[in-house]
Amino acid sequence: MLTKTFLHIPKIGSKTERRLWSCGLTDWHKALSHTDRVPGFSRRRWYEVCSHLGSSLRSLEAGDHAYFAATLPSAEHWRAYSSFHNRTAYLDIETTGMGPGAQITVIGIYDGARTATYVAGDNLAEFAEHISHFNMLVTFNGLTFDLPYLRRAFPQVAWDHLHCDLRYALGRLGLHGGLKSIERSLGIARGEDIEGLAGDDAVRLWYEYLAGKEESLVRLVEYNTADVENLQSLMDYAYTRLSAQLIEEAV
Repeated sequence: MLTKTFLHIPKIGSKTERRLWSCGLTDWHKALSHTDRVPGFSRRRWYEVCSHLGSSLRSLEAGDHAYFAATLPSAEHWRAYSSFHNRTAYLDIETTGMGPGAQITVIGIYDGARTATYVAGDNLAEFAEHISHFNMLVTFNGLTFDLPYLRRAFPQVAWDHLHCDLRYALGRLGLHGGLKSIERSLGIARGEDIEGLAGDDAVRLWYEYLAGKEESLVRLVEYNTADVENLQSLMDYAYTRLSAQLIEEAV
């Protein structure tokens, strides 16, 4: 989907992108090899577009995620998913509560094969090095919750990743509500030990752990692990359907 995208080029919006597609210029390679005049573009303007597309191809070949993170509209970062799938982090945090005074207690990162967990008072500081290896982040409500906490806690991280917040991506497909309710609507199950747990329970489990109940931390980590691992299934679902929807609209 990324190589079909023209929205990262200055002064090109969704209507112009669809117009390019309708002219048969459905990806960067077709646009760059086009020799006829493009309706709606002066020769100078089309030269500028092709210059941006050349930079886009070079950036993609180099795996330069930051180029696309800076140029793509944030709501369209999902389009880069298949191109950066192998270096995507499915990310979720737990905290001591809500508000600016709350602290991060647990961070989970799933890379598509294994989950790494970082716990306050143990190995939380190691998160900063790990997250630097990824090009794209997938969260649920991360724009307003996870990422603001993480940026404050880890200012040494560049935070130049592509980012898809599934709360909004799934909302475009008519799926609204919390993460767990959307999972249930799509038939994504959780283990019996954590079924029914929510954010308030994550806070409670943390304080039980601080009071000496080690098993509460085990349950909290299981809860967080389910969050991050289920994000991959949700992201695959969103990407497939948003791509199909976009192509269908362009026909």
